[in-house]
Amino acid sequence: MLASPSHFSRAAWLATCLFSLTAIAQEPFLRALDAKRHFLGALAPREWEDFDGRRPEGRGLEVKFQAQANSEAATLFIREDDVKLDWPVQLNGKKLGKLGLGETKMISTFTVPPGTLKDGENVLSLLAPIVPDDIMVGEIALDTRPPERAVAEAVISVTVTDAESGKPLPCRLTIVDEEDCWVPVLSLKPERTATRAGVVYTADGEAALGLRAGTYTLYANRGFEYSLASQKLTVKAGVNETIKMQIKREVPTPGLVACDTHVHSLAFSGHGDATAEERAITLAGEGVELPIATDHNVYADYAPAAQKAGTQAFFTNVIGNEVTTPTGHFNAFPVAATNAALPNHKLADWPELMTSIRSVPGMQVVILNHPRDTHNKFIPFAPENFNPVTGENLRGAPFTFDGMEIVNSGALQSDLMQNFRDWFALLNHGYRIAAVASSDCHDVARFIVGQGRTYVKVKDDTPNQIDVAAACRSFKEGRVYPSLGLLTRMTVEGRYEAGDLTPVTGHEVRVRINVFGPSWINADTVALYQNGVRVREQAIPAEPLRVEKTAVEWTLPRPAHDVHLVAIASGPGVSGNFWKLAASYQPSSRKRTPRVIGATNPVWVDADGDGKFSAPRSQAEALLKSLSSDADPAVVVAALKSCDEAVAAQAAGLLHKKGVDLRGAAFVAALAKAEASVRTGFEAFLATQK
Repeated sequence: MLASPSHFSRAAWLATCLFSLTAIAQEPFLRALDAKRHFLGALAPREWEDFDGRRPEGRGLEVKFQAQANSEAATLFIREDDVKLDWPVQLNGKKLGKLGLGETKMISTFTVPPGTLKDGENVLSLLAPIVPDDIMVGEIALDTRPPERAVAEAVISVTVTDAESGKPLPCRLTIVDEEDCWVPVLSLKPERTATRAGVVYTADGEAALGLRAGTYTLYANRGFEYSLASQKLTVKAGVNETIKMQIKREVPTPGLVACDTHVHSLAFSGHGDATAEERAITLAGEGVELPIATDHNVYADYAPAAQKAGTQAFFTNVIGNEVTTPTGHFNAFPVAATNAALPNHKLADWPELMTSIRSVPGMQVVILNHPRDTHNKFIPFAPENFNPVTGENLRGAPFTFDGMEIVNSGALQSDLMQNFRDWFALLNHGYRIAAVASSDCHDVARFIVGQGRTYVKVKDDTPNQIDVAAACRSFKEGRVYPSLGLLTRMTVEGRYEAGDLTPVTGHEVRVRINVFGPSWINADTVALYQNGVRVREQAIPAEPLRVEKTAVEWTLPRPAHDVHLVAIASGPGVSGNFWKLAASYQPSSRKRTPRVIGATNPVWVDADGDGKFSAPRSQAEALLKSLSSDADPAVVVAALKSCDEAVAAQAAGLLHKKGVDLRGAAFVAALAKAEASVRTGFEAFLATQK
């Protein structure tokens, strides 16, 4: 794949580029080898619903063409779309590289080494992966010049500044053609940029970029909190054009720090494509203020890379570790020093593993990653391991992690609410586990670092001096807000927020919810969940360019017992190639329905006035203990009359563990006369007992 010309000084590089342009009119360097678009994949079934009705031409592709032997490097361009797996590209049996990964439209660039082409017939081959992967590919073109001349037919010098201060800002530049396709680009300042096809992150808001002649749209943004600037441009061979753009802070986050709890690099994890310096630039370019370095079973420190890249002022680096085990992955942080002993990542027993993790000096927070994903043939929350209604660990001991990924923008679920439902079950069981969002990003452009992020309640005045200990306390206390394109805030009784215990003094509970997002993202729904059950929902009218998407106030009747409240807002996913949401990582559906989402952590409501919060499970335990006979269905159902379905489900789980036959005739008859909430709770639990 194409790399930046680090061996050139900027002046020499510009001279080389512009010198090469004078000959373009004299000799046709570029020619199409195949102008068709090809659909490739297995015969059946189709990977995604939007490919239905198409019959693939085959698993791979072979293109034969006439050429002359090349004494210097040449350049191959391949237009592609929806590539998820490795597709090797060979020319006359020699591997040139692989198609670009990203499941999006892009033009990949390959260097053709001297002597690879031959006089007469040549054969270009695209080799299919073993696992089926439906893709589109074509057009395919060959340029007889090397990449540094074939790509840089023109040069654009871009400066992006903050609209308020006028100062240059680290940011992401995206360059697409008229088909919204990432295009070949060369950075003339490689030490200050992270560059891939169509995407350039700049450490200081400035970039000098080589492009092929053509018509493009240039986007500039800085992650979720900033506006999006765009500009159409037509670049001509031999022209050096200057472009100035401005973006502004839009989403208000006072007292909140943008944290990505799941960050990787090729340098430390051994896969992906981001070097440590590129990761430091991308973090600054996406406005991530508190990145957690979580490379696999290693302690990575991005501070030296940030110093080298010049982005050290924009974030506080935290050393962590993705403890990658046979039975799940756990992000753990902070680590006092990179030479600390590593946890035993070969442990499969979670209590032993947690003891090993927490023995590391400095360790405060442990997060369960992507609990519904398969790794090493193990799914943490598979039916044999976890009850998604009662929140029980079916493998044995109670859970002791502090947080759980409910959104992972690099490994999205087909059903975005699945992880939320699992989390609600944990809360109802009595666990104080914080919901977090992260990116799990290993790359520069394939996935976006900080796209999934968690807003942490902590002083945010100086990005490179964030109080990490205070941030860890906020994680453990649930004073955090998971975000994928939206930020949802909630107050109860006018003052209590996520992590707070709310006393109830009247007959009602007042709730206010505010939903924010940049002007280029929309929200369409906001909902309130009480003990995991949706009790209010409201549509959000589409109002383009509005940053506060909605502000709603709801009044709830005072609950009969303690409850937890969570607000969730969502909206249509971003499809534009400047901030596109990824397709589902391990899809359970063939539909692609990406959604942005923003949630709160719980506000704990003390409805019984005893000064503490009692979870549905502890309420069910106390209720059953108070009965004269918990084996008498009529007595149990009568006692549950004022309880919600969360308490009822926990009661069902407790009775089942004692051997009570919940499907027996007596219970069926009693439940037929029960309150709807009680029936729903028992039915939900019984659905897990197949």
